[in-house]
Amino acid sequence: MLSSCPTTHDIGSLAPPAPERFRAFGAALRERFGGRVQRVSIDAGFTCPNVDGAVARGGCNFCDNRSFSPSRRVRLAAVADQLTRGMASLRKRYGRVTGFIAYFQPATNTYAPVEQLEEVYRLALSQSPEVVGLAIGTRPDCVPDDVLDLIESLAAETYVSLEFGMQSRHDETLAWMNRAHRHGHMVDAMNRCRERPFETCAHVILGCPGETHDQMMHTARSIGVLGVDAVKLHNLYAVRGTPLGDQVLAGELRLMDRAEYIRTLIDFLRLIPPGVIVERVSGDAPPDYLIEPRWCLEKASLRRDVEAEMVRADAFQGDRYDPAWVDQPVTPLATPDEISARIGSRGRLPVIKLQAAQDTPSNGG
Repeated sequence: MLSSCPTTHDIGSLAPPAPERFRAFGAALRERFGGRVQRVSIDAGFTCPNVDGAVARGGCNFCDNRSFSPSRRVRLAAVADQLTRGMASLRKRYGRVTGFIAYFQPATNTYAPVEQLEEVYRLALSQSPEVVGLAIGTRPDCVPDDVLDLIESLAAETYVSLEFGMQSRHDETLAWMNRAHRHGHMVDAMNRCRERPFETCAHVILGCPGETHDQMMHTARSIGVLGVDAVKLHNLYAVRGTPLGDQVLAGELRLMDRAEYIRTLIDFLRLIPPGVIVERVSGDAPPDYLIEPRWCLEKASLRRDVEAEMVRADAFQGDRYDPAWVDQPVTPLATPDEISARIGSRGRLPVIKLQAAQDTPSNGG
């Protein structure tokens, strides 16, 4: 008579899956949409207020848009073309894809007259029923109420994530970056986003010169106070053609090594709320542009090592989160008048022509 007891193989197959060590972005998207959803990066040709002189010039000291959008140094394609090509490329890479999120990534994608923003966002949404939402990268000092009202109206129709380049809790770090905004702008932006029906995400860079481990953990704790829905974490890296890159090539700055970054990242994850979506745990740039650290090109193995170290330490996202922790007082800072004037103007800022996908892209007047 055959035994009714399960074999060793059967027992293994009945075992519960290993618990997730952090709330990963891909899993969160599958929960929401019921399958694989991929972001398609779109360069709509916007600029930034610390580039055009509204609040500063020169841009962030680490930023060269070639590092995530080579098209900015060659001929720009219209938004529709970028979406079509990006979707085709992702289908080829992943096979079955449930939907796509149009991701306005390079530069400051709320820094234009509101009617123009609505035009470009709706253009992306209208290209295909497979476009299931928007992700909009911006700065916390570039979201006056009329911009948030527009994004709220879109969120009533589709999924929208508004991503803020917070970068650090510490104003001295933001000054070193030449961000030309302060943490008070992030506090103000999140105060006005709260209760609106779209997701919010904070970008944070770990390993900035002068920041101690304690300061980076202060930034981690502030994530819970701000109330963002998601975070994007990455190591500071240097690309060619930037002030930071020049300093690294000259031997003036040391960037985090791999082991140090893994330890810092895990400590950060343990301090943020367990429900926050972790959209990214490292960053990189095209090899031709990247100076250091070269280890960040190995994203898959880095993530595996992060997860393995969390297992070894029995660490989970949020297992050291303290909901009672109170940040030092920060005065909310409103959108600067110079930025509001540009966003509120009726003219068109210099962005690519959007009227048709076949148009030759050019800068507007």
